[in-house]
Amino acid sequence: MGRGSLAGYDRVAMLTVGDLAPNFTLPDQEGQLHTLEDYRGGWVVLYFYPKDDTPGCTKEACNFRDEKGRLEELGAVVLGVSADDVESHAKFHGKYGLNFPLLSNPERDMIGAYRAWGLKNFMGREYEGVFRHTYLIDPQGRIARVWGKVNPVEHPAEVAEALLELQKQTV
Repeated sequence: MGRGSLAGYDRVAMLTVGDLAPNFTLPDQEGQLHTLEDYRGGWVVLYFYPKDDTPGCTKEACNFRDEKGRLEELGAVVLGVSADDVESHAKFHGKYGLNFPLLSNPERDMIGAYRAWGLKNFMGREYEGVFRHTYLIDPQGRIARVWGKVNPVEHPAEVAEALLELQKQTV
């Protein structure tokens, strides 16, 4: 399936289990660059969120912060991604004591490659934005699990449970 322009992502389905995860190089809240290849050999929780320091995004980030130890015990790193800039990420990261990188993609090319950008509808208003999607990427760089339209409060624990289940299947 062709990728087309970013404007077309609202009509394109999410990546699916088994797909090769698109590589990326993005700065975090400190300006340090991260690539997917940096994490090859381990599990990656790549979660997309609409905007720094908004109610749902704050709940999700804080719950990933609180779940991080368990995810690390299972061999996973957590990476949050939004279209906010590095400075916004730095404030958000510091304000809530987040303990994982927040990757900045204001150009939205990586967000688009992961099909996490498109037409949204909120209170009768249509606009383009980042979808609350999460991908669990396996140590070989393939999509192992996909979540769309997640509950920001319960989702981080859901991801940990899915990772535990996947690891049991591979033993």
